[in-house]
Amino acid sequence: MNILVLGSGGREHALAWAIAKSPLTDTLFVAPGNGGTAQIAKNVSNLNAESGEEVLAFARENDVELVVIGPEAPLVAGVADAVRAGGIAVFGPDAQGAQLEGSKTFSKEFMVRNGIPTAGYGSFDNAPDALAYARELGAPLVVKADGLAAGKGVIVADSLDAAEEAIRDCFTGAFGAAGSRVVVEECLTGPECSLLAFVSAGEALCMSTAQDHKRAFDGDEGPNTGGMGCYSPVPIVDPDELAEMQRIMQQAAEATAREFACDYRGVLYGGFMLTPEGPKVLEFNARFGDPETQVVLPRLESDLVEVMLAVAEGCPGDIGLSWSDRWACGVVLASSGYPGSYEKGKAVSGIEAAEALDGVTVFHAGTAERPDSGLVTSGGRVLCVTALGDTFESARAQAYKACGLIDFEGKQLRTDIGYRASIGRSAWGN
Repeated sequence: MNILVLGSGGREHALAWAIAKSPLTDTLFVAPGNGGTAQIAKNVSNLNAESGEEVLAFARENDVELVVIGPEAPLVAGVADAVRAGGIAVFGPDAQGAQLEGSKTFSKEFMVRNGIPTAGYGSFDNAPDALAYARELGAPLVVKADGLAAGKGVIVADSLDAAEEAIRDCFTGAFGAAGSRVVVEECLTGPECSLLAFVSAGEALCMSTAQDHKRAFDGDEGPNTGGMGCYSPVPIVDPDELAEMQRIMQQAAEATAREFACDYRGVLYGGFMLTPEGPKVLEFNARFGDPETQVVLPRLESDLVEVMLAVAEGCPGDIGLSWSDRWACGVVLASSGYPGSYEKGKAVSGIEAAEALDGVTVFHAGTAERPDSGLVTSGGRVLCVTALGDTFESARAQAYKACGLIDFEGKQLRTDIGYRASIGRSAWGN
């Protein structure tokens, strides 16, 4: 069949990479795609991925039978609604389901209503009330822009001054319309962990655990980013915690079937904090994570297209998930200055040598192919270098070996992806 993937990042390259391996895939389109997807699919640069009408028209014109929506913005914009109404299978929830990510307030209310463990919070549409609540709660606390902010609208404030500054920033336009409402939360303690699930007809089929590194610099210093590296599975998660996280994901899936007008069909991403009282949900996302996808999918042995079709058609009973026993570690190579301002158009070399190493796959994010200069940087996060290994340490070592073979001017990376987990739970103090 012909398949269309919407998106341009490392997540979408990983999705396209896995979809391209399926014998069910005929022609694969990626809109708009990047330098990596161009090597395995047909990039479609002139399609507005946030317009359901345009996506549906393209799908009909090109005999597309499955549309896979990568980023959150098209989901919140209702692209899945329009394409599904046009009779084409879609992997991704409708606009109502996507509000689990599109609005922090909507998501927190959903959790509280359904008994899902999460941090205490307040939601505010004005600065004075938010500031008063923050002062009452006391530091440390977490300030979140309510809407979509490209993964950068969450501020962990260690002091009340920092929290007040974050609240004022939200209401003065630092995150655009996303900050017109603000959620202020108590600050939970413990390691973070992600558990994604394929959700359809009220059933959650959980994937393997993953752990992202949000901060820009070594030692979890610097500003939050879209993610600087990841690994899967997470060695510090004990069996009881994993069982509880899986129970919570199933509880959430059942709630979507009970509360939402249309069946939730796609990925539900659970961002957890492993607190001393047990796992609690920090956030839900309505799509695959980035860079979690780049370490989870290389460990998936099942046919991803078969899984996605079963989800899209509301047949979770047809899904069987099989996972490799190997470990995966992914390290993001970013442009100098990221997550702030950075230059584009830097020549990228060494990817072929990196992928010649055993178990290494390089997923493109901010790259583009230029007729005159070949592969160049075109974004903040440029590549995610993923390695599989028989042990956690061997996967980490191979990923960093591959990173050393890749070069572009201003290459920036964290050198400690997975280091804390290699020490054990004591590295988090609990």
